[in-house]
Amino acid sequence: MSEEIKDQQETVEATNQDELEQIVSLKKGDSVKGTIVKVEDNQAYVSLGYKYDGIIPIRELSAVHLDSAGDAVEVGQEVEAKVVSIDDEKERLVLSKRAIDSENAWAALQQKFDNNETFEVTVADVVKGGIVADVGVRGFIPASMVERHFVEDFSDYKGRTLRVKVKELDQENNKVILSQKDVLEEEFEANKLKVMAELQEGSVIEGTVQRLTQFGAFVDVGGVDGLVHVSEIAWSHVDKPSDVLSEGDQIKVKVLKVDPEKGKISLSIKAAQPGPWETAADKFKTGDIVSGEVKRLVTFGAFVEIAPGVEGLVHISQISHKHIGTPHEVLKEGQNVQVKVLDVNPSEKRVSLSIKETEEAPAEVAKPERTGGKSSVKAEDLNNNPNVSLNNQGLSITLGERFGDKLSKLK
Repeated sequence: MSEEIKDQQETVEATNQDELEQIVSLKKGDSVKGTIVKVEDNQAYVSLGYKYDGIIPIRELSAVHLDSAGDAVEVGQEVEAKVVSIDDEKERLVLSKRAIDSENAWAALQQKFDNNETFEVTVADVVKGGIVADVGVRGFIPASMVERHFVEDFSDYKGRTLRVKVKELDQENNKVILSQKDVLEEEFEANKLKVMAELQEGSVIEGTVQRLTQFGAFVDVGGVDGLVHVSEIAWSHVDKPSDVLSEGDQIKVKVLKVDPEKGKISLSIKAAQPGPWETAADKFKTGDIVSGEVKRLVTFGAFVEIAPGVEGLVHISQISHKHIGTPHEVLKEGQNVQVKVLDVNPSEKRVSLSIKETEEAPAEVAKPERTGGKSSVKAEDLNNNPNVSLNNQGLSITLGERFGDKLSKLK
């Protein structure tokens, strides 16, 4: 026998001996390693070098629900599994990958928890109250810990890769709580500090409207939200931010204040635009007649808005040709009126207006002649004619009728 043939025989005998020893030593509870050689919907076949292949049922492939065995393993993949049962007569060897994964997972998860480590998981299923992922054991991510914002429907999260941290770990009760929100919050805060350090008060930047509230609008400026108070949205009065803004709007804002300690950024939309008084001198000239809205009534006159953010005063003496005690007698707030521009002073933000000069003055009533404000009737006229009329400041009196008896005695 040649040496080559002899070596081959010894190799075969050694292999057979190894296989024999493996067959003899293989028992329930053993951990074995093998290669996936076939995948069906409800199970996977593993080659262990044993006289027949082992089977991993779908329920033993993962700690979470699977629709198909192919969701957990693929042909050619190396796996470690535990022997669940062995029946050589029926040539049935049942294995569990899940059991080994679970044993290995707790130590790894504990280390991640202790180190506050961020790691990736794949969403395996969407369940009531949140989503689950296979981390060797069933890892649950509550709905409130998935994102920084509220999510109503998680149906499209299945299959997504998320970055998470271990929030809670309880091996005794087989409980693992994960959180992506914690990861996102940490990144947000780090980015927030960076952005706030770079922001310069007084600078004008681009932003995106993220949220609208009754008191203002939150605008994203580089991944950080700043507040535009309702009073800073426009030069004209704004009742509700939603009246003039929509979520997603791209706008320019001016940085009013940055407070890193409180984590607050104050922004202004109107300050990023030319002020109404800056253009008032070009819009309005002395002598112009324009329309306006009565905004406020005070004892000395009425404030009329002739452009957004530009209010002028109509002094009480310029409201009407006739004498009035208060502006309320002829005007009301919200009323539209025609006004004449008497004077424009943008530097002092002042405009003088007149309503009466837009109206035709009524015809004057003729008055009788007067001399020094006294009656021109002479004493001798009174003596000679007791019926002479005395007209003083519009008062007409027949003296003969009123004082006839007394006048007759003077003759």
